[in-house]
Amino acid sequence: METKEKYVKELLSTDTGTEGQLLIPRKIHDVLIEDMEKTLIPRSEAAFYVGPAQVPGSSYDIDFEAENHMKVHLIAEGAEILMDPDEYSTLNVKPKKYGVAVRITKEMQEDSKWPLLERNVRKAGRRFAENETNLVITELEAYAANTVTGGAAITIANITRAMQYIDDADYTASTLLVGNEVLADLRNIDTFVEANKVGNTDMLKKGFLGTIYGLKVIKFSTNAAPSTTYSKYAYVYDNEQAYCIIEKRPVMVENFTLPTFDMVGAAITQRIAVSYLRANAICEIHTS
Repeated sequence: METKEKYVKELLSTDTGTEGQLLIPRKIHDVLIEDMEKTLIPRSEAAFYVGPAQVPGSSYDIDFEAENHMKVHLIAEGAEILMDPDEYSTLNVKPKKYGVAVRITKEMQEDSKWPLLERNVRKAGRRFAENETNLVITELEAYAANTVTGGAAITIANITRAMQYIDDADYTASTLLVGNEVLADLRNIDTFVEANKVGNTDMLKKGFLGTIYGLKVIKFSTNAAPSTTYSKYAYVYDNEQAYCIIEKRPVMVENFTLPTFDMVGAAITQRIAVSYLRANAICEIHTS
């Protein structure tokens, strides 16, 4: 008995014990460190949003008047008045289905420190929001009528040229959507730094945010974009004419059980589409 007591004392005094053993207590942090929330494109940037109640079938038709069509002609006295009727076109948008399933064993539920199913469903909601930003950027990239190719860093001239493309088509540039590398370039342009030296609360928290020549500067997360390459891209557009969002099914959560596997789970789905409206209302800027 005396020998055992002496051995225990030696463990405590000579650090023979290792982390995780009975004699060395461990404190486990009782708050889960959550995944970060990414900076996403707000839905308010869409020209319009069409919800499930407005989509009776599997798709949605958008009608357009032709741009810059119909002209007034000089007519000589007694001559026939020339015909030049307007033209129209239709764009059919079909929402696609996106989804993710979560399965959790009952043992995991019983033994976990956190409500696993609820947390997984909440995280899935974030992923659907990120997917929407991905769809917006993909559409802007695919259908922008004009491209400004810059150098290693974006310049004021790149921005004003992109705005000119929008002006030339008689639209009004309202937004400058930027990736992380382009945002860093903007922060390094003295003209903008001096103009926003103090800035607002958002600027103090997130860095450069504000307006440039009347354009709202909005940053999108590189990790929500189609690829990391988009960190070097920027888009100037008229948010009343650039794109729309058609949602046939909002994010829906359906819980289920799998008794033979002793599991519970949830299926999270959404039917949504993002479609460009006027290509000439969008201009992209590429930097290298």
